[in-house]
Amino acid sequence: MKTVKEAITFHVTDKVKSDLQKEYVKALENTKFKQMVKEIHLPDEILMQYTSNLEESAIEYDHCKHCKNLLCCKNKMTGYAYLPKVHPNYLSFHYQACRYKKEMDDKYKYLENIYTSHEPEEIRMASMKEVYMDDDHRFEAIKYLTHFIKTYQDDPKQKGLYLHGSFGSGKTYLISAAFHELAKKNVRSAIVFWPEFLGELKDSFNTGTFHEKIDMLKKVPLLLIDDIGAESTTAWSRDEIFCPIVQYRMEEHLPTFFTSNLNKKELESHFSTSKDGVEKVKARRIIERINQLTEDVSLISKNRRQ
Repeated sequence: MKTVKEAITFHVTDKVKSDLQKEYVKALENTKFKQMVKEIHLPDEILMQYTSNLEESAIEYDHCKHCKNLLCCKNKMTGYAYLPKVHPNYLSFHYQACRYKKEMDDKYKYLENIYTSHEPEEIRMASMKEVYMDDDHRFEAIKYLTHFIKTYQDDPKQKGLYLHGSFGSGKTYLISAAFHELAKKNVRSAIVFWPEFLGELKDSFNTGTFHEKIDMLKKVPLLLIDDIGAESTTAWSRDEIFCPIVQYRMEEHLPTFFTSNLNKKELESHFSTSKDGVEKVKARRIIERINQLTEDVSLISKNRRQ
């Protein structure tokens, strides 16, 4: 004879099973749901425990069957479907990438070779195929970068560029596009917007990432320091951050690129003045290191950001 507790437990369990069964039978009226559970090959007693999950999976799976590209994705997570994984006596559910998402991931896997800091989407996705060829003022820079791409793997100790000129002329895009081409050949690089990157370093000063970030800029095979000269000069940023980076890269012959709205004479003046006064010798030493690292190319062109 059952105890009162056993009787209550039996009654509750029996009711739960009955409710699950009703929900499951009702769900089977849906053709998409019925087709999905038919392909799973588990007893109904197990499947009815997952009715709501299976209903969601059936909807998302049907979306995938009729989808033409990622832009058409109707699922909750673009490029993914919520699908069951079959185990001997139970199901688990996971988001699985669709074929279009996998294709896109494979296509852009090379981007893992490029570190960017505070750069817009346009720069993160730069391509030599999209470089404007309609301006003779860009010819020298494009010629240099094209040669650099072709010869880098045979000669990885080439000089980079100090590319300076008018605002919005595409300096950063050109160099970034070259880095993207080399990333496809598994060459690692870093592109940092210098004024913002200095702020990022200050924020990370008391964390373990501070020295990691500086060390990365020292040793990454290709480096672009973007918009040098736009930052406020301080003894700290010049002597403790910038100078050790360019010194190391000069000694190791690591290709280093710079973009700036200032020519080198103007950059020297920029580095020579801080709140600590005028320090021409330190500024001159920095310019000498930049000269060792780069070829000087001017790019004066129309503003393409307008």
